[in-house]
Amino acid sequence: MRILHTMLRVGNLDRSIEFYTKILGMNLIRKRDNEQYRYTLAFVGYGDESEGAVLELTYNWDTDQYDLGQGYGHIAIGSDDIYATCEQIEQAGGIISRQPGPVKGGSTEIAFVKDPDGYAIELIQTKTL
Repeated sequence: MRILHTMLRVGNLDRSIEFYTKILGMNLIRKRDNEQYRYTLAFVGYGDESEGAVLELTYNWDTDQYDLGQGYGHIAIGSDDIYATCEQIEQAGGIISRQPGPVKGGSTEIAFVKDPDGYAIELIQTKTL
């Protein structure tokens, strides 16, 4: 067994696809409309779904905003150089909500980014600089 995907409800599908592909460097893997139930699913990720988990962006055609609630934490993405990654994200118009640096009480270096709907994405340094 393995994790296949994580689903996020988004208020503007085009804006979200642009963020995840152009700012975070993911690929749009597939996209499907369901006209009967008025929603679109878009799957984005860094590789093929057969090899790793992806994000399912769910756009309900009649909803443009969601309350994120208190249960959601974040999505974590590994990066060889979070400092350079954060700089690239900012230059592309992305929002860094926590600048890169050591996690409180530890040595792992992390940063946080917000997607267009306000979801938190943690970047974790995977290589020693």
